[in-house]
Amino acid sequence: PEFDLHFEKIYKWVASSTAEKNAFISCIWKLNQRYLRKKIDFVNVSSQLLEELPKVTEESVPSGENQSVTGGDEEAVDEYQELNAREEQDIEIMMEGCEYAISNAEAFAEKLSRELQVLDGANIQSIMASEKQVNILMKLLDEALKEVDQIELKLSSYEEMLQSVKEQMDQISESNHLIHLSNTNNVKLLSEIEFLVNHMDLAKGHIKALQEGDLASSRGIEACTNAADALLQCMNVALRPGHDMLLAVKEQQQRFSDLREHFARRLASHLNNVFVQQGHDQSSTLAQHSVELTLPNHHPFHRDLLRYAKLMEWLKSTDYGKYEGLTKNYMDYLSRLYEREIKDFFEVAKIKMTGTTKESKKFGLHGSSGKLTGSTSSLNKLSVQSSGNRRSQSSSLLDMGNMSASDLDVADRTKFDKIFEQVLSELEPLCLAEQDFISKFFKLQQHQSIPGTMTETEDLDGGTLTRLHNSCASLPVSSEKDMIRQMMIKIFRCIEPELNNLIALGDKIDSFNSLYMLVKMSHHVWTAQNVDPASFLSTTLGNVLVTVKRNFDKCISNQIRQMEEVKISKKSKVGILPFVAEFEEFAGLAESIFKNAERRGDLDKAYTKLIRGVFVNVEKVANESQKTPRDVVMMENFHHIFATLSRLKISCLEAEKKEAKQKYTDHLQSYVIYSLGQPLEKLNHFFEGVEARVAQGIREEEVSYQLAFNKQELRKVIKEYPGKEVKKGLDNLYKKVDKHLCEEENLLQ
Repeated sequence: PEFDLHFEKIYKWVASSTAEKNAFISCIWKLNQRYLRKKIDFVNVSSQLLEELPKVTEESVPSGENQSVTGGDEEAVDEYQELNAREEQDIEIMMEGCEYAISNAEAFAEKLSRELQVLDGANIQSIMASEKQVNILMKLLDEALKEVDQIELKLSSYEEMLQSVKEQMDQISESNHLIHLSNTNNVKLLSEIEFLVNHMDLAKGHIKALQEGDLASSRGIEACTNAADALLQCMNVALRPGHDMLLAVKEQQQRFSDLREHFARRLASHLNNVFVQQGHDQSSTLAQHSVELTLPNHHPFHRDLLRYAKLMEWLKSTDYGKYEGLTKNYMDYLSRLYEREIKDFFEVAKIKMTGTTKESKKFGLHGSSGKLTGSTSSLNKLSVQSSGNRRSQSSSLLDMGNMSASDLDVADRTKFDKIFEQVLSELEPLCLAEQDFISKFFKLQQHQSIPGTMTETEDLDGGTLTRLHNSCASLPVSSEKDMIRQMMIKIFRCIEPELNNLIALGDKIDSFNSLYMLVKMSHHVWTAQNVDPASFLSTTLGNVLVTVKRNFDKCISNQIRQMEEVKISKKSKVGILPFVAEFEEFAGLAESIFKNAERRGDLDKAYTKLIRGVFVNVEKVANESQKTPRDVVMMENFHHIFATLSRLKISCLEAEKKEAKQKYTDHLQSYVIYSLGQPLEKLNHFFEGVEARVAQGIREEEVSYQLAFNKQELRKVIKEYPGKEVKKGLDNLYKKVDKHLCEEENLLQ
């Protein structure tokens, strides 16, 4: 019996029975169907309940009655017509004239009917009286018809007259059309002729410039450039349909083609001569650069050639074959010129690196690392991978200049660093200037596709360059950016091998030079990549950087191998091991070189490898040592390592610094216990027993109550060691410790 009605709110209803609820819903549904346009929604109500209404209405109301009722209504609607405003006004006036119109409708209707009869009679009389006038009107109409007939006859005669005039006008109109058509054709023909004359006529001055213009003077180059542009415009004019069939146009096009061929040949020949002449002039100035570590400046050469840049662009668009030939010739001449200049430049650099003094040449160049020039006799046992002993070299050098060996090394390395930086600083602007010139002169700024291929694989000389670029060299050059790079590879093919030779020489002079080279080369690679990551300079320096990094790794590996091969004299005390001092020098040098460097990560990895090698080999040497106790070797060397790491503050070796300190402390304590604790043996045993009792849990104040450790026992032990004997023992101990420890570390106190 429950149901809900939804209006603005929800109202819940309960009927007294389900039947009443159904009746109520059915009633609402009927009202909804009859009267509402917007129907109400009935939700969850059975369809049978909602279908009762139409059945009831159809059965209860006979169809005939429905039809008659509705039909009657329609007729009533059709018969009734509403009064308009004028009719209403007339009825009101009429009713005002008769006072009893409203009170006595019958009398009013009777009066109206009488007045209607009177009006009808009057109408009939007036119609009869107007018969005479109607007759007069008919006569007038007959006369009008006669006049119309006469006018029609006159119009027909006029039309016959005008027919001949029409024929004459048609002839005049046709002749006018032909005149207009002829005029239009003449105008179009004139415009076509003007178009051809304006666009395909080359001035005599331009023709003369193309045929005889001076390509050596600035004025002549400008005249030729303007003439070439004008010729190109004439040749590239978009002809209208049919123009190419005209004999005059064909002859003019052939003339333009001959002019283009002649000028292109003349221009290519002149530029080839300029390339040869410039190369010859540049070679004559090489002598003045042979002493100074500088490369010749090509700016005047580039400046002179850039005057022809627009003509090169013209040649590129009109005769690509000659443009390509010029490009190849330029690369051939310039590659030979640059090869001579760069080789001479690197020779000067090598001479400056190796030094020109007779003494240094006498001893040759040997691989070395850091303080392999140490003064102790133990260093003589250190095997170094070289063709001679560094010690003999350094001692001779010391006799020569009264300098310390390490100072001499630092001076050499600083000189090498400056020379290497000078080499890179000279090469970079040279390459960038040449690349900029190639881009401007050969018009390769826009990176668009060009027809044809520039170079093939065989053009790329030099092993490293071929290895690097063989992936792209075997394919057609698809963009002008690739063309620039391949031209640079061809022109500067000797740079990478020469740089690699210089690096090998620096590494041979002193393997520590690889640190300087790694930092400098990394910086220059980083700078080049910021400008253009895909440029020739960036790629070449990147390849060389790989070699430098390999040498650096080899330097680290050599140092670790030298640690493993170190031999210690059985007769002399060990002291600070050579590779520990070596690590100190390496770290000090590396920190000064790698300050603010881009490749700090490489150094941190090297530090980790080296320090591990130092730790392992110090322990190995300590175990093998016969003259010096193991604890002394460990204590002194780890103290030295800890002091070095504390001074240099290398962040990546914090853990190793703590480990070195721990090892130094442990072995110091061990040395004190086993070497200093033994001379007063019984006293030592007594107090060891006291410590053992305390460790077992006996309180310290109660130890004296033990029989073995009371005051009397202590006095007995002390009496066995009078003052003289103690002093003698201490003197012996001091001498013993002095004998074990080395002077460098100063750990005696």
